[in-house]
Amino acid sequence: MTQPVLEKAPPPPATALLEIDDVSVEFGGGRKWKAVTHGISFSVAPGETVALVGESGSGKSVTAMAVLDLLPENARRTGSIRLDGEELVGASEKRLRQVRGRDVAVIFQEPMTALNPVYTIGHHLAEAIRSHRDVSKAEAAEKAVALLRQVHMPHPEEKVKHYPHQLSGGQRQRAMIAMAMASEPRLLIADEPTTALDVTVQAEILDLVRELQQRTGMGVLIITHDMGVVADVSDRVVVMRDGRVVETAPSRELFGRPQHDYTKALLEAVPRLGSGTTSSAVADRSAPPVLELEGVAIEYPGSWRKAGFRAGHDLDISVAPGEIVGLVGESGSGKSTIGRLAMGLLPVAAGRMEVGGRDVSAGSRADLVHIRSQVSMVFQDPASSLDPRRTIGQSITDPLRWTGKLTSTKACRARAQELLDDVRLPKEWVDRYPHELSGGQRQRVGIARAMATNPRLLVADEPTSALDVSVQAAVLDLFSDLQREHGFSCLFITHDLSVVEQLATSVVVLQHGRVVEQGPTARVLDSPQEDYTRRLIAAAPVPDPDLQAQRRAQRLAG
Repeated sequence: MTQPVLEKAPPPPATALLEIDDVSVEFGGGRKWKAVTHGISFSVAPGETVALVGESGSGKSVTAMAVLDLLPENARRTGSIRLDGEELVGASEKRLRQVRGRDVAVIFQEPMTALNPVYTIGHHLAEAIRSHRDVSKAEAAEKAVALLRQVHMPHPEEKVKHYPHQLSGGQRQRAMIAMAMASEPRLLIADEPTTALDVTVQAEILDLVRELQQRTGMGVLIITHDMGVVADVSDRVVVMRDGRVVETAPSRELFGRPQHDYTKALLEAVPRLGSGTTSSAVADRSAPPVLELEGVAIEYPGSWRKAGFRAGHDLDISVAPGEIVGLVGESGSGKSTIGRLAMGLLPVAAGRMEVGGRDVSAGSRADLVHIRSQVSMVFQDPASSLDPRRTIGQSITDPLRWTGKLTSTKACRARAQELLDDVRLPKEWVDRYPHELSGGQRQRVGIARAMATNPRLLVADEPTSALDVSVQAAVLDLFSDLQREHGFSCLFITHDLSVVEQLATSVVVLQHGRVVEQGPTARVLDSPQEDYTRRLIAAAPVPDPDLQAQRRAQRLAG
């Protein structure tokens, strides 16, 4: 029996900083308006962190952006949004500009799209400072360095001169936080601030937000689908589904005694490190490896007057038939570089690489043809890897056309329908376009395309990092079923150690382009031998507020 949603949240605290009361957001124009959120009510107190959670399309980001009216022109808000008692719905654009950045700041999900690539980090910070303070350029530049130092940016005097593309993902996110803190806001809205970050960088960013909150007393509204992050930072949780609030509760109460069926399903879908769930893949170590690296070095070619960059050093990695090897490590550790090498997209600078029993170290044209017949790839973001102008049927069978395995339109269409059926999508969708599918459905299409050539080795580069937990669980179950059915080997690149525990038969831990530890998954995750591996495991958030508090205390003490 379907449970009723909670149309009203519990009464706000007497000292509420932000009060959202019966707010709905509609899109459209003229006489045609469609509500995408319905009667949302919750509050955020000073010094409190409230997590807004739910699947894609639940209305989380729309609700958060409605606070400052950062919505498209064809959107309108109804209800009441009060900041320290001041009504923001209906406020003038001039007043909202004063509130934005000064009283309420926003950290966006992807800093590369939020930062202007033609300006330095120092310029971004100086503009943020001068937009709300009457200071000189020299004072703003000095304050910019101080802000970067405040967010623990390494070498802040140098980083202010860098452009966004010259910083790592974690450093760009620190720069975004510094911009948000430039005016010492009373409320911080963080929209998926750690989705694309590795576990150690994610832990550092969450620690940083907590430290700034304790120092300034600001309220924090965090939007996320990572229940480990929710357990780590939130005081209260607001659960949304289909544009409505279905449950609101203190964090410990929600994780310990969820009331709504949807909340229970959401928590049950979260992969948990140390849950005892292990891979069902069976490696055949009596047969020759599908992929073998011996003493391999990998280099990115240099540009004019610049030397090449060595991204892999003395790599020894072996993947047996039927084996799933998890590649883990921080950004810049060499995970994706090894994936590109296995695909033949980077040359072997030194050492030996075998694919399917053939030495392909020379990287000749014949070697590349052999690699492409043996190896396929599932990309992180299917939205950018699928051609929006081609149907999903055409995208799935493109590899077959390129290799000459199928040429007729009729045969390609039939094969596309078979593959859609394999990944649990309707055959009739063969003529649909990528924009007509959800994120999880597009990732299934990406898997179908990778399976089209019947590869012996599949390289999966962060295939579930951007997916909601329930969608991620469904995709991982599908992946496991396909691996059992077809018996392919896999290099699974991820920063989610709970996914590694669930899927991988063995783990390779990378740091600065070197293998620091490798072995069976259970051994590496349960009894790590290296300090770096132990730090990775300690940094991974778990969906349990009490346990997460203990792990955080141990990590900070260590």
